[in-house]
Amino acid sequence: MLIAGAIIDDLSREAPLAVTGSHWRLFTDRVMGGVSSGTMVRDVVDGRPAIRMRGEVSLENNGGFVQMALDLSPEGGAVDASGWSGIELDVYGNGEEYGLHLRTDALTRPWQSYRQIFAASGEWRTVQLPFDRFLPYRTDVPLEPRRLRRLGVVAIGRAFAADLALGGLRFMA
Repeated sequence: MLIAGAIIDDLSREAPLAVTGSHWRLFTDRVMGGVSSGTMVRDVVDGRPAIRMRGEVSLENNGGFVQMALDLSPEGGAVDASGWSGIELDVYGNGEEYGLHLRTDALTRPWQSYRQIFAASGEWRTVQLPFDRFLPYRTDVPLEPRRLRRLGVVAIGRAFAADLALGGLRFMA
């Protein structure tokens, strides 16, 4: 198990590689028969390097999400983030609400996660998401930051146009 350093991604590497050595990946509800669509590109947004997710979230065919996800370890194993209190994201968006979903190695089903919502306005801002405010989704297993495996930045739950830029991602003290 790796011990987490403060920086998860500062967007300094060639896309889609994060500074952790893992690759960002885009997923949509099409993996389960939905019809949402999306793109993920490296971009400069309001003068700042970013990874940008755009798409159309549709609720048709029981769908409803577009997600950019990152394994916290290049090998896909758990990372010990117990020395940190949460996660900070530098975000720029279109005024919509998005979610940060965490997964641990204790979760066995793809739909299980720990979730927290944040707003992304039309200017860069830092959002702080403490671990103790993540809500379990379809699991009774409590969130254990020492067992983090993956995070996803997600446009989910309602039909809307997603446009979210991520300019940095770190564990918070």
